[in-house]
This record gives sequence, C-alpha cells and structure tokens, in this order.
Amino acid sequence: MEIAHKGHSSFLSRLNPGDWLFALALAGGAVFALRQYGDFMDVYDKGILFLTVPALVALGAAWQPFRLFLAAAAVLALASLSLYQGDLARAEQVFLLKYFISSQTAIMWMSALFFIATGAYWIGLAARSDFGDKTGSALTWLATLMGTTGLLVRWYESYLIGTDVGHIPISNLYEVFVLFSLITGLLYLYYEGQYATRRMGAFVLLVISAAVAFLLWYTFSREAQEIQPLIPALQSYWMKVHVPANFIGYGAFALAAMVGVADLLVRKGILASRLPPAEVLDDVMYKAIAIGFAFFTIATILGALWAAEAWGTYWQWDPKETWAFIVWLNYAAWLHIRLTKGLRGPLLAWWAIVGLVVTAFAFVGVNMFLSGLHSYGSL
Repeated sequence: MEIAHKGHSSFLSRLNPGDWLFALALAGGAVFALRQYGDFMDVYDKGILFLTVPALVALGAAWQPFRLFLAAAAVLALASLSLYQGDLARAEQVFLLKYFISSQTAIMWMSALFFIATGAYWIGLAARSDFGDKTGSALTWLATLMGTTGLLVRWYESYLIGTDVGHIPISNLYEVFVLFSLITGLLYLYYEGQYATRRMGAFVLLVISAAVAFLLWYTFSREAQEIQPLIPALQSYWMKVHVPANFIGYGAFALAAMVGVADLLVRKGILASRLPPAEVLDDVMYKAIAIGFAFFTIATILGALWAAEAWGTYWQWDPKETWAFIVWLNYAAWLHIRLTKGLRGPLLAWWAIVGLVVTAFAFVGVNMFLSGLHSYGSL
C-alpha cells in the first residue's frame, strides 16, 4: 500500500500547472456534456464519459502537443454546434458550415490535407528539405484536427436528424475509415515527436492516403456520408469501447508495417542516408505493434463480452471472429519471437508488412467476401 501511495504521489508531483489546467478543462467539459446531453445518456454512457477524462489527462501529461490539439478540436466543434442552432438545414446556408466545419466539409478538408501532407513528406525526403518535412508535419496535425472536428460534429448532426437516429459516429465503414485515418495519423505524430524525426512520415502517410482514397471512393460512389439509423445489432454501449480499441490496434499495425517498409529499404542501402537508422525504425515498429496488440487484445475481449450479451455466447467462430483471432495470433507470435529470441532485422519487417495484409482482410475483406453475424458492415 505504501509503495502504491508513493507511486500515486510521484505521478501527481510530476504534473505541472499546464497539466492541472488541462485536467480541469476536461473535467469541466465532461460536466458541460453531462448537463447539456445527459438526457440522451444511459448509465453506461455516463460511465464511459467520466472514465475518458482521466485517460485523456494521462495522455495529455505524457504528450503535451495533444493538449493543444484536443483544445483546438473542441473549440472548432463547439463553434460548429453553435452555428447550427438546432437546425441541420443550416449546413447548406451558413458559410462556415458549408465550406469548413460541418461534418462532411471538415472530413473533406481532412482528406485533402492528408494527401497534401503525403506529398510534402516525400518532397522533404527526396530533397532533404526540412521545410518539406515541417510542412508535412503541420499539415498532418491540421488533417487530424479537421477529421476529429468532423466526427464530433457528425455525432451532433445525427441527433439533429432525430433522437432515435443519434449515435456515436463509429458504426459503419465510412465512419471507421475516418477513425482509422485519425488514429494512425495521431500515432505517427506521437512517434515523430518522441524520436525527433519527420522522415518516417513519407511512408506512414501512404497508408493513410490509401484509406482516404477508399473513403472518397466510398463517399462519391455510394453516398456513404449520409447518416443512417443504427441497426439493432449495433445499438449497444459495447460499441463505444470495442470499436475505438479495435482501431487503435489497426492504426498501430498499419504504422508498424509502413515503418517496416522503410526499415527494409534502409537495410538494403536505399535512402539509408535520408531515413532514420534501422535500429530506430525497428524500435518504432516494435513499440507500435506492442501498443496495437494490447488494444487489439482488449477489443477482442470486449467483443466477446458484447457477443455474449447480444447472441448468448462469447465465441461462435464467425468469419469476423475467426480472422480477428488470426490477426491476434499473428502479432502475438511476432512479439514472442522478438522478446524471447531477440530477433531483429528484415524477417520481422517483412512479417509486419504481411501482418498488415492479414489485418486489412480482417478489417475489410471479410465484409466483402464472407458472410456471417458481422455482415452488417458490407460494402
């Protein structure tokens, strides 16, 4: 007990005035959300809201740029909500909503900024340009800011359509591709800051741009941006925790794979003088997979609990469940080999890349080619 108390005191003593101000702002935001929208929340929603506050406080204390990012997203989202004045039709009538901060325009800005950021990173890599690298980093921050704003506003817009329609915007392929792009972008920005190098961005942004390209195709060919009521299978508080945990895993695995590509090039002497050393790339790849595996494990457990409540059994070897288990086994084996055998080098990089292919099939391919209890996410 004494050791635990000392550890708790040590953590509190490390918090500076900025950390306390951030924590106070988050607590105030949670109270505001509860007073403003508490009538639409059940006890589980309220529990998730208040558990999110300390998690974000800890993240903000560990990664200070995240505090400014979250504050900016909150300001933009609140500005958008105030402009709506409870009328969804104003999305086409108010200049700022129509061209900047309605959910759909904000997500389109996110898409454009990710594409431009990818180009900036590649210019920085090819020309050894610090300006190109810094531009890519700034645009990536802006892209994640606009995408986060877009999802927050979309959540509000769903309730403007009807209280029976309103839901957290992580329920279909359109919404989760936005979520994937944001999580992967934020994970990359964290490692960019931790390792003080922007040269990995050229590779990581490629997978985000691929996700954004799919998102745009899905939007314009299927009008996927339209907000639809939740189907009965998704009307559960479990979705609010299962899906985000899953996509932290997906985003981390995607980041690791693209860093693995850079690692292979460096080991072959290609762009070796322009990219971080292989040891740095290997370390980023390992940490990303470790984080991804932890969250994917949590998501799998939460999914099993959800299945037990919805279908009366924890596991049915549904195609989605089976492929999720394959993904879990793949990264469990990757981590086991690295940690127990001390293996490094090209094998693990190739393994991470192949792992992304397996993960992508579990994410999208199962919905396209296989049928089962999770077929509600089909194209």
